[in-house]
Amino acid sequence: MLQTVVLALVQSATEFLPVSSSAHLILVPYLSGWQDQGMAMDIALHMGTLFAVLGYFRKDVFSCIKGIGDIFKKRIETQHARLVLKLVVACIPVFFIGFFFHTYIEGHFRDPRIIAVTAIVFGVLLYFADRKGETDKNVDTIGLKDAFIIGAAQVLALIPGVSRSGITMTAARLLGVGRAEAARFSMLLSIPTIGAAGALGILQFFSNPVAGQLSGTMILWGMLIALVGGVFAIGFLMKWLKHSSFAIFAIYRILLGLYLFYVF
Repeated sequence: MLQTVVLALVQSATEFLPVSSSAHLILVPYLSGWQDQGMAMDIALHMGTLFAVLGYFRKDVFSCIKGIGDIFKKRIETQHARLVLKLVVACIPVFFIGFFFHTYIEGHFRDPRIIAVTAIVFGVLLYFADRKGETDKNVDTIGLKDAFIIGAAQVLALIPGVSRSGITMTAARLLGVGRAEAARFSMLLSIPTIGAAGALGILQFFSNPVAGQLSGTMILWGMLIALVGGVFAIGFLMKWLKHSSFAIFAIYRILLGLYLFYVF
């Protein structure tokens, strides 16, 4: 049970904070001595955080549903339809690269030393992007080109340690999007991204059903804890960014990377 609770709390805290959830989920077995939790638990934790963002940003989710209806009615200039189009355009790069290269990445990049490098490099990049970025844009005013650039940056998050939320927020800040709005777009972008990754993981799991060392009950508990923890993590981040910067997260990433170099 302890392993389930720790993994779920780590996932819920790091999925939306710009510190890389995949890196922390890989590191937990290394640092704790536990055996790898298995694909089934990874999928459950990601599904828990997916439900968390769906619940927290339910107004935006309903807006997207309206936008899909507008698109079918050929009313693509409405605000709802534009939001949907931005998310679709932003997802194209990671869906394409992830579909063809996820197996290679899984087999060659799950290494603490790689995580150490990416934690530091992209922590520094986040810090400078946050300091240099303007704040005149928001989710409603960014264009399809901006959305595609943010989505293209998200491809880098396939490498553990980069952080999906971190790199998308970094790209958004470089494009002049305000801190809270950069986080909001990153969260909304996580919905199709996590959903697609979860669907792919489920297909892989049923083609090779190995659940690791954790029972079905523990997996369900992990999903529930990740859901609740995810809501709190999103709320914390959104409130934090109204008054503060990304500096604390950049510093954490750098310290984590240095620690990993020391340990490994």
